[in-house]
Amino acid sequence: MPDPHAIFVLLLTVFALLLFTRDNIPIETSALFILSLLTISFELFPYETATGRFHAVEFFYGFGHEALVAVSALMVAGSSLVRTGALEPVGRLLAVLWRKHPALSLLVTLLCSAWLSAFINNTPIVVLLIPILVSVSMRTGANPSSILMPMGFATLLGGMGTTIGTSTNLLVVSVAADLGLPRFTMFDFALPALLASSLGILFLWLIAPRLLPKRTPLMEIATPSRIFSAHLVIPANSDAVGQRLEDILKKTGHEMKVDKIRRGDNTFIYIYPNPDVTIQANDHLLVHDTPEKLKQFEQATGATLYSGSKKVDDKHPLQNKDQQLIEIIVHSRSPLFNRTLQSVHFIERYQLVALALHRDGKKVRSMPKGLGKLRLREGDVLLVQGRREHIDALKARNEFLILDRQLDVPHTQKAGLALFIMLLIVLTAAFGVLSIAVSSVTGVLLMLLTGCLSWQQATRALSVPVIMIVVTSLALGLAMQITGGSAFIANLFVTLTQGATPAVIISALILLMAIFTNIVSNNAAAVIGTPIAVNIAQALGQPPEPFVLAVLFGANMSYATPMAYKTNLLIMSAGDYRFKDFLRVGIPLTLLMWLIYSLLLPLLYDLSQEAA
Repeated sequence: MPDPHAIFVLLLTVFALLLFTRDNIPIETSALFILSLLTISFELFPYETATGRFHAVEFFYGFGHEALVAVSALMVAGSSLVRTGALEPVGRLLAVLWRKHPALSLLVTLLCSAWLSAFINNTPIVVLLIPILVSVSMRTGANPSSILMPMGFATLLGGMGTTIGTSTNLLVVSVAADLGLPRFTMFDFALPALLASSLGILFLWLIAPRLLPKRTPLMEIATPSRIFSAHLVIPANSDAVGQRLEDILKKTGHEMKVDKIRRGDNTFIYIYPNPDVTIQANDHLLVHDTPEKLKQFEQATGATLYSGSKKVDDKHPLQNKDQQLIEIIVHSRSPLFNRTLQSVHFIERYQLVALALHRDGKKVRSMPKGLGKLRLREGDVLLVQGRREHIDALKARNEFLILDRQLDVPHTQKAGLALFIMLLIVLTAAFGVLSIAVSSVTGVLLMLLTGCLSWQQATRALSVPVIMIVVTSLALGLAMQITGGSAFIANLFVTLTQGATPAVIISALILLMAIFTNIVSNNAAAVIGTPIAVNIAQALGQPPEPFVLAVLFGANMSYATPMAYKTNLLIMSAGDYRFKDFLRVGIPLTLLMWLIYSLLLPLLYDLSQEAA
């Protein structure tokens, strides 16, 4: 039986996994809370090991862990490829191919996406390809919703092939090495990954598009389908002042539905307002509709769309003939991620105005302080208006994923140099000249010295949620290891599978990790699962490598839910997918990959087939 410390760690781990699934709590806040609770508990109630007292400060060593250093450096290096346009030739080639051979283009896109993701973090790849694929699909008449999700999943499949393909891989490899296993080199598990991913790519090419519904092209501003939430403000000189809400709604043919009316800063809010409510100057009407309808409501009611800090009126250059609407998607490297429009001075900084918000395919039911003070999440879509020159300038900054009619892939003179440095990072690590942590940090230094990247861009490329979840997961994994919690779970797992062959146990472990990774963080599942896998192998008297790879491959199967992986959120927003769309494609893909790896790992590794 586990001792009190082990029981506490196991309960804390379960609590952490539940906390990580809460959308209303930032994941970095949850991670810091768990880390603080863990360290305080071990400080107040010391734990004695065979070698003496365990010092709680060791839980902070994850901040300097080799895996975290490598993950952070590779995030920065990968972002430089997008900023310099180093992947531009790939984008141009795919764009040309889609126009000439649409039937073959999806397969080529999937293969390119998967291959690039084996060496580069998949987020910049997805950010690069989304506007290209949506643009060419509009021009060729293809269905963009049948393209984007397969492309996103292909990057996840390709990332399984090398130790640097995903942060999950790096963590599993590093934790396994910490536990005394021989370190996996760059391509040690490339063979099973290649075989399984090849079948997965075929599924994404031939079957997945048939499972996805056809949706209206999302970048066609004339017939948009995405529903945005916005505030219409009633100016003091508007004819609407003093009229009943019912009279205002009549002007729109009752097409406009008002959820709430905010009056003053926070002094009075009507929820589902009565039609007889009298409209006053500076009232804010919360409405939900397509961009085209929102602009019609603005004109019909004499109101103005409101960004939270400035109105769109004659005092600002947003009513001339050169005005255009675009949609921008917030991702983890955007200045707006986890911040507000006002805090980054969006209007002053970009000379553009955000008019409305689309979030997770749902209506935003409350913006009590206005859109400008609403904290933005990854995957949020902002409807933005401004001059074409300012939109082009926004594109050149490479800070957002921009959806509009233009196919515009950035390219700079530093593109070739950034690609060369990235190649050096991969090759020096692949041939064992340098460890991946050292080669990636050195590569980032070279990019900074050569001007491929600025320090501001480098720091923006780092993801605080990823850093915190990695550190906290490493701390929980260490706590489970030193208290015997992982050994207890491993023995329990072996007991529950008593009589099963090692191959069946590996299959069960893959499935367990696949379920975890779609509910909680993939990195948390990987770090916590790795010591358990090693203990299971030891309890069975089997080589630990295939069990560790079962955790690695299972934790990478983030297909079934949009929150399972950050690129899924970007794909969801760009493709206007619903939660059920991910289930429709993700569950069959997960089951397919689970069956393939369940067959491959026992065949490729020397496992005794005796029952446990």
